[in-house]
Amino acid sequence: MTPYEKLLLENKAWAAEKVSDDPDFFNRLANLQTPDFLWIGCSDSRVPANEITGTRPGEIFVHRNVANMVVHTDLNLLTVLEYAVNHLKVKHVIVCGHYNCGGVKASMTQHNFGIINKWLRNIKDVYRFHREELDAIADEEKRADRLVELNVQEQVMNLAKTSIIQKAWKTEQRPQLHGWVYGLKDGLINPVFEMEAGIHIDNLYEFDDL
Repeated sequence: MTPYEKLLLENKAWAAEKVSDDPDFFNRLANLQTPDFLWIGCSDSRVPANEITGTRPGEIFVHRNVANMVVHTDLNLLTVLEYAVNHLKVKHVIVCGHYNCGGVKASMTQHNFGIINKWLRNIKDVYRFHREELDAIADEEKRADRLVELNVQEQVMNLAKTSIIQKAWKTEQRPQLHGWVYGLKDGLINPVFEMEAGIHIDNLYEFDDL
């Protein structure tokens, strides 16, 4: 049996188990999606949003990319954010990074990764913003983990800078923004940054005509 055939077999077993436990599970799920959460996470296969939060299908809307970035030119991310905030009416947006992140570690080097360089540059910018603090950390692993936390914080701030979030804050006082970091070694989530709906950010980024 090939690896992909095993996936198909596991899918059939999973679907059968769901129907056995709850005969109406898929009928109900097919007609309703009302998640309270948008999860912006890392593409790393070790950080599955549903599994580490104990949520079921339909409870959490998910977008993933390398190093859980919120980039203002990323149409994919912005489309997901627009849909989640304005159509699904999520109450919370979570940016979740993880310790020992390969993308973050790669951004700390001077290696040429080809096309990936363009994405990693966004993380390098975060390092530059916090260079004094990070350069003072002698241990390389601890420095990388701190950059993971600071990167999550910056991505939450990037969310707050979008007109999508600011308009929802102004008209509906939601969503709340959260910055979390997941620990691969212990499976625990570390909340590192929070932004309440409507909180004041730098005037430079605030829109006055929403």
